[in-house]
Amino acid sequence: MALRFFTGLLSVLFAACLLMTSAWAHHGWNWADSEQIKLTGTVKSVSMVPPHPRLEVETPNDGVWRIELANPAQTKRAGFIEGSAKPGDSVNVTGNRSKDHTEKRMKAVQITVGDKAYDIYPDRISAGR
Repeated sequence: MALRFFTGLLSVLFAACLLMTSAWAHHGWNWADSEQIKLTGTVKSVSMVPPHPRLEVETPNDGVWRIELANPAQTKRAGFIEGSAKPGDSVNVTGNRSKDHTEKRMKAVQITVGDKAYDIYPDRISAGR
């Protein structure tokens, strides 16, 4: 009985460690350039599922970019909710692109759909925007 309890406890602790390691590796900004860029394009798709809502945005010159927003709660606090953007909408995105420039991926700090701006990470928006 004690052995079964101990084995179960170890399994739970191991699973928790795996989840924490995954979350630690996933979050943060170390994968992104410190300099911000701006993209203009058309929304191809929107996904509001965890761990981060994201958009696929087609740009005229670079093709399709993956635009990652904040975690769902923070994205919602910024006012960006289901329906804020839909395929076909024109968007302007300010954010930090992946350090791997072969990857078309950006962490958005601000996204503008039509005339509505959503400050996803207001404290990270560069003053020179």
